[in-house]
Amino acid sequence: MVGAKDQRLTLLQISDLHFGPPFIEKIGAAALRVASQLKPDAVIVNGDLTQRAKREQFEAAKQYISRLPDVPTLVIPGNHDVPLYRFVERMVDPHGLYREIISPELNPVLKIDGAVIVGLDSTAPRSAISNGRIFRSQLDSCERIFCEAPEDAIRIVVAHHHFAPAPDYLNDHIMPKAKRAMERFTDLNVELILGGHLHRAYVGNSLDFYPGKHRDHGIIIVQCGTTTSQRGRGREREKNTLNLIEISDDSITVIHYMYFHESDAFEVVSRHIFRRRTVRTGQCD
Repeated sequence: MVGAKDQRLTLLQISDLHFGPPFIEKIGAAALRVASQLKPDAVIVNGDLTQRAKREQFEAAKQYISRLPDVPTLVIPGNHDVPLYRFVERMVDPHGLYREIISPELNPVLKIDGAVIVGLDSTAPRSAISNGRIFRSQLDSCERIFCEAPEDAIRIVVAHHHFAPAPDYLNDHIMPKAKRAMERFTDLNVELILGGHLHRAYVGNSLDFYPGKHRDHGIIIVQCGTTTSQRGRGREREKNTLNLIEISDDSITVIHYMYFHESDAFEVVSRHIFRRRTVRTGQCD
């Protein structure tokens, strides 16, 4: 918890802002207020900054992100950040506006005290406009980065699309070859995967879906709902959420916040505490 003696790092996770018609100004303002109050060490923006990848939507998203706490920030694109109906642009230069306005880097890496965080562009605008892809070259890049990481640094992967389905009736399709990626991440001692896209939160462990060969730990999966739009789904229909992740030497605590109209504020609705692994094994040994 915040203030604990062994507290090392706090991450604020927001996702699916959807600037454009679905964005809700009042809830966006509430998210900025709670972000300031939580004083995170870093901010993760899990993709879908815009609704239709238009210039004015990217400009609004950029301005909004600039108002978040002045700490290291990692931003990745989502499938809504590439043109859907502008077919020629999607084929020729799908990330052109994102690169120009938000960041030239689609697979950013954030290295801060106690953590190495690798962002992966899971959009595949020429082949999978909705479900996304992670390519082998991206996994190879992850291996190089994580194998150079300090021994005591937590290793975190950020992608917009989900590697595991949410455990509810909506039955979302996961990314093709998600199991291959999860096995590589496990071998690389990744402890945490942060995702969005589902428009509802899920906090759990990869062992729920991929038993794998390392039965002693698995990977903690933290999916963020839509933080500022009216596009919530399932149990978070018409709801907005974000997560605060507290990382200490021996535990990872995920604090799930939901917006309540009565108080015009994001408030804590659940806490999830996970024991950190004590033994590292895999490709980097």
